[in-house]
Amino acid sequence: MPPVTTRSKTDAKFSRPVQVAEAIKDWVVEQGLQAGDRLPGEAELIDRFGMSKGTIREAMRILEAQGLIKTRTGPGGGSFVHEVSRQRAKALLGNYFYFKDLTIGDIYQLRLILEPELAAALAGTLPNHVLEELDANIAEYSTPASDLEEERSQHVASLRFHAILAEHARNPMLGFIIDFMVNLLSDLTVYRRLYSPPNVELWQQGRDHQKALVRALREGDADSARAIMKDHMKTAWKLMRRQEVEMESRFISE
Repeated sequence: MPPVTTRSKTDAKFSRPVQVAEAIKDWVVEQGLQAGDRLPGEAELIDRFGMSKGTIREAMRILEAQGLIKTRTGPGGGSFVHEVSRQRAKALLGNYFYFKDLTIGDIYQLRLILEPELAAALAGTLPNHVLEELDANIAEYSTPASDLEEERSQHVASLRFHAILAEHARNPMLGFIIDFMVNLLSDLTVYRRLYSPPNVELWQQGRDHQKALVRALREGDADSARAIMKDHMKTAWKLMRRQEVEMESRFISE
């Protein structure tokens, strides 16, 4: 049996189990296997890839840790192709950025580029139930917060508005990236208490922009949707940066 080869991980700096894991992924794609399809048994994998039992088992553990296969025991058990969920993918990617010390500017720099284009692409395409979902989301922060806990809740809810839009992106990569950034920003806001002190200007500007955006989406006005979202991102960036500076100043003084 010829040695394992892969598209990108054949050099010596990668361990043999990692190389085999990559080869198995390549083979799954070549065979057109889908989520839920059974993978060959251990003996067949040993024969197919010309590797020892220990190497094959370690490769399978790697793939399971990545969420790409699922192993079931008992009758009808075995190893099966598994689709990584959106939530798990965001969590794994979030781990990469955990120690990167991201700033508000890092996130909004990308949001300013991507979200106006998403808004323009969605104009006139969203069904009524999605537009109603957006309206209902805005209703959750129809009045200014009365305390810090409500302020925190409103910040998270206002970001969920953008996650709803991302969920309906026709470009799955664009939708995932925006949803991931919204998730990062939500975590950052809560973790760094960027909702404190309450900011009525941020609440009002955000709510007004979102209400205007829903109107443009409902009317199918792509140019207006793009312009509104762009202004929304610029304004939110400026005001959230103020919150960030305020929190940093309080941290230093304390």
